[in-house]
Amino acid sequence: MDHHTTLATTLGLALKQRCYALTLAESCTGGMVAQAITSIAGSSDWFDRGFVTYSNAAKVEMLNVSTTTLDTYGAVSEKTAAEMATGALKNSHAQIAGSITGIAGPSGGSVEKPVGTVCFAWVGAHLPMVTCTRYFTGDRTAIRQQATAFILAALAEHLAGLNG
Repeated sequence: MDHHTTLATTLGLALKQRCYALTLAESCTGGMVAQAITSIAGSSDWFDRGFVTYSNAAKVEMLNVSTTTLDTYGAVSEKTAAEMATGALKNSHAQIAGSITGIAGPSGGSVEKPVGTVCFAWVGAHLPMVTCTRYFTGDRTAIRQQATAFILAALAEHLAGLNG
């Protein structure tokens, strides 16, 4: 079993224990997180849907991300990640949503947001919003793989830390 499948299995167990379903909004990972989850037989018990919103238009149209947020903070920002997670939750039947938006490279980076900058958010129907930014290294594939592993582990850790 590969690393992503192991992390997704752990997350699935945490979701099943709480009778939660997950939805995802992915940009730079392009569905890699959903792929890791759906490689597990029975994941339909705890995975509702995934949104791959690569363009800004998709973020606005599918997830209700504000154009003002995109213009002010950029697609790669914790504000945008938060709105992506909120929109995914609203447009699903899930109890928890996670989102990823970042710069996988090799181009597209800047001094303020270098290649490898990835913003994450997760929120639940009765869970507070959590946002964070991580800086990964390596080539495009490595950055996407690290971002996938990070959100799978972070969601599982967050659920494990909840009471009940």
